[in-house]
This record gives sequence, structure tokens and C-alpha cells, in this order.
Amino acid sequence: MSIKPSTYSPDHAVPLAQRVFGARDLFSLWFSLGIGLMVLQTGALLAPGLGLSGSLLAIFLGTLVGVLLLACVGVIGSDTGLSAMAALKLSLGTRGASLPALLNLLQLIGWGSFEIIVMRDAASLLGARAFSDASLMANPLLWTLVFGALATLLAVSGPLTFVRQILRKWGIWLLLAACTWLTWNLFAKADLAALWAQAGDGSMPFAVGFDIAIAMPLSWLPLIADYSRFGKRAKSVFGGTALGFFIGNFWLMSLGVAYTLAFAPSGEVNALLLALAGAGLGIPLLLILLDESENAFADIHSAAVSSGILLRMKVEHLALAIGVICTLIACLAPLAQYQNFLLLIGSVFAPLFGVVLVDHFILRKRSAQIASAALRWPALLAWLGGVSTYHLLANLYPEVGATLPSLVVAGLLQLLLGRVFSYAQAPAQA
Repeated sequence: MSIKPSTYSPDHAVPLAQRVFGARDLFSLWFSLGIGLMVLQTGALLAPGLGLSGSLLAIFLGTLVGVLLLACVGVIGSDTGLSAMAALKLSLGTRGASLPALLNLLQLIGWGSFEIIVMRDAASLLGARAFSDASLMANPLLWTLVFGALATLLAVSGPLTFVRQILRKWGIWLLLAACTWLTWNLFAKADLAALWAQAGDGSMPFAVGFDIAIAMPLSWLPLIADYSRFGKRAKSVFGGTALGFFIGNFWLMSLGVAYTLAFAPSGEVNALLLALAGAGLGIPLLLILLDESENAFADIHSAAVSSGILLRMKVEHLALAIGVICTLIACLAPLAQYQNFLLLIGSVFAPLFGVVLVDHFILRKRSAQIASAALRWPALLAWLGGVSTYHLLANLYPEVGATLPSLVVAGLLQLLLGRVFSYAQAPAQA
């Protein structure tokens, strides 16, 4: 079943009869989005400071908490049938949702550009390894244009075509094979017992590692409803999302830690990629490289959906324009350290969705029927309180961690202010 993306307006609910995603669809989508070269490289960030055991614990706890929150936000999409930014209007008001929509657009353009850069660098490295440094196959500009075009094409085609025609039929099986091969190669060649006994150098507090790990699933909070709004049932959305992303993200990030410690102790990106390229003639890395285009697809498509809240244009036209912008940025920008980028995302969107979760599940009891308002000041104040909490903890008490406390504080403020300044129930004005 293929439906044109223009069939669905970002501002209106998907009709019940056309919500076709089941648990298997959502598992395939989120398993795929939990896998990628950037996930491997995030694991490499944790490796030196926390060691193998500390990194795996931080990844397990961060990913577990993150996917539960991610799946709960996904249920909001299936409950309302609305895109992520359109659903924010129920909590923040019709104008209040414009600010997070703009921030989401900017961060998704940044993510989309990073994904293309990661793919470009890996493909150039593989091309140089297979041919020569002077070969056309090692040309970074060529790979930037190739992957930018591929991601843009997928984004324009829309999520239904992508998930049902690509991921479910054959994409997920190739990814499972690649991950299994990399895992087998690790157990066959690395001394994991020695690595497990080796402590980290202490350069990264455990709480920061947890924040980096939880930032991976939380980075998808502002766009999950763009896909879960096509879900048949809330139970399928929750289970498929949580299980798929947890398995994919924990598996790949853990491999990133282990491969870094075993084969690339310098922690350099190229050293990690070379180690991965040596497994299975580079075929598993090549499959994961191709899967990275699916992450870029999600970034570009959801950026188009977010901008559709601000601009009255067709989603596929916006996706085309945003894909071109991401490709141009990737042509001009080098791949830099993005640890602070991940933490900045958490500082804005983790508190926001603390507000949204409390508002949807407790105050509105999963209803989309609410009196229209331009601004909902209690929710905006709760969001601001959560963001302030994040930066206060991150700057003064980094050993405590900031992501989860800021989300909880924002949610508690929303519960308190929402009860004090309750709003009347009435049909929503989309």
C-alpha cells in the first residue's frame, strides 16, 4: 500500500481507516532508526572515560529510560492522529507550538546534515580502502551528493512507502545480518574479559554518559508522532517502538564501545571505521552505512512536516528543499565533535515532552478535544522551568545528570500549573 505524502496535512489528523502501521511496521522502523554509524560513534565517545562495563551500564539505563519516554510520546501520535508539532498545539496553544516547530526544524536540518557527513566520510574511507586515495570512489564530494540525493528521495516518497516497501520486506533482515556478523567478529577476535576488567580513565562522569545515551532516543521525541500517527493501535505503537529502538540502539552503541576499546583505542573516528571495515570484507559496515540514509530520511521528512506547520506548502516540496539545504551544509561543513549538540537537544526537548506527557496522559486523559487557545502560558512556563533546571544542573552539578531531572521538573510544573489554571474541554480547532 503506497500513499502519497501530500495526502496528509501536518495540521490535520490521519483518518482512522488509513492508520495502517502495526507492531511489526513500527519495530522495523525504530530498529532501523536505532542503528547507524552515528550510534556507533556515540558509543566511541563513552569508551575511554567509562570503559566497557561502565559504558554498557550507561547505555542500558539511558536507552531503557529513553525508549519508554519515546514510546509514550509515540502513543500521543496514535491517540490524536496528528503530527508531532501539530499535537503540541493541544498543550502549548496554536501559536505556542510555533517556537518548538522552528527549533525542531533547525535541529533536524542539523541532524540531517550530520547524517550525510557521516555517510560521506565512511563511504570515502571504504572507497579509498577498496581502490585508492586518488580514486573517484574516494571523493567526498561525490558521496555527499549521492547520499544527499538518496535521503531526499526517500523523504519525498514518504513514510508509508519507505516502511512497507523497503524496511519490512528486506531492509530489516540485512541489518540483522550486519549486526550479527559484527558481533561474531568481535567475540572471535577481541579479549572481552580483559576489556571488561579494564576501568575507564575517568575523563567522563557516569551521569554525563547516561545523558549522552538517553539523548539518542530523546532526540527522536520531536518527530516520532510523524510516524506513529499512522499506527493502528496504541499498544502496537508502544511495543513496536520501544522494543525496536531499544534492541537496535543498545546493540550498535555497545558495539561502538567494544570495537573502540579493542581495535581503535585512540578513539578517532577513522580508526573505528577502519576497524569496522576489516570485518567481513567491509560488507556489514557497508550495510550499516546504507541504513544511515534511513536516519537522514527521517530527519528530512520530519523537518518538512515541522515546517509545514509554519509554511503552507506541500510536504514533499518542503522535503525536497530541505534535502538540498542539508546536502549543501554537508558539502561545506566538516564533521566535528557533536557531544555538546546532543546535550543541547536534550536541554530543550526533554523538558518540553515532560510537559506534553503530563498534559496528554494526566490532565487531558489522552483526549484531543480541548478549547482552542493561541498560547497556553502555564505549559510554556513549565517548559521554561524545565530548560532552566537542565542548564543549572549541567553547569553546577554535572555529576548528577540533567536530562531526566529537567523532564521530571517540567512535568511536575505542568501538573501543578495545569491543575491551577485548568482549561475547559471543547472540540479542538486544528
